[in-house]
Amino acid sequence: MPWIQIKLNATNENAETIGDMLMEETGALSVTFLDAKDNPVFEPLPGETRLWGDCDILALYDAEVDTGLVIQQIKASGMFPADFAYKVEQLEDKDWEREWMDNFHPMQFGERLWICPSWRDVPDPTAVNVLLDPGLAFGTGTHATTALCLEWLESIDLTGKTVIDFGCGSGILAIAAIKLGAEKVVGIDIDPQALVASKDNAERNGVVDQLEVYMPQDQPEGLIADVVVANILAAPLRELSGIIKGLVKPNGQLAMSGVLDTQAEDVANYYRDELHIDPIASQTEWCRISGRKQG
Repeated sequence: MPWIQIKLNATNENAETIGDMLMEETGALSVTFLDAKDNPVFEPLPGETRLWGDCDILALYDAEVDTGLVIQQIKASGMFPADFAYKVEQLEDKDWEREWMDNFHPMQFGERLWICPSWRDVPDPTAVNVLLDPGLAFGTGTHATTALCLEWLESIDLTGKTVIDFGCGSGILAIAAIKLGAEKVVGIDIDPQALVASKDNAERNGVVDQLEVYMPQDQPEGLIADVVVANILAAPLRELSGIIKGLVKPNGQLAMSGVLDTQAEDVANYYRDELHIDPIASQTEWCRISGRKQG
């Protein structure tokens, strides 16, 4: 059957509340959130400047729904300005599960690391292969920030080292580090679901015994590592710079991403007092900041 999709723009702060409203009050069958910077839904007309929020919302409805009524309900919610922007699109009938699965292919990072969905054949059985299916927790290798961190991990010697994945999400960086030779990895995340996902993915890859996961308040006292990777966002990288630097051993290495090119130098400056910062690496508009802690 065909479907109707309504696209709205929001902010990271109010997106979840709006999503709940769309499901509970307007009858949306599903709600998807997109990074407006990475996957812009709305584009300004020629000569027009619009200050969109940082999150786009896609709400899916049965094709028989009265979209006019849905828009009225959205307006009545009081969550949007009177002149809020939206798009209504009709979607053709497809096998959406197959369509979704077909979009994911094995991806190579560096010379020897591959991230492979479980339903695809492994391209090179002799390579370092991480089996990871897209899920609810962030981090499948498709985003530039994850790719930048994977490439960095692949480029350094992790043999026998201890690694901390600060903001572990799906566990993709933690699992890759173990498969690249790390003796032990500690994953830290504020989302309990991320810890479950990391453990599940580690078990699927046969490395669960080498991975420990903690909420920040539960992590061992005095925790430090040879290598720390933090793929989060610019604001927490600034706010938590003291904590993150404290996780790195003297002469240890740190890599951070989730940072736009316009933010990179400012974020790096929070770490220069204790680290020798490498040249900043970039992919599209995203950056990776890395360096070695002074001995």
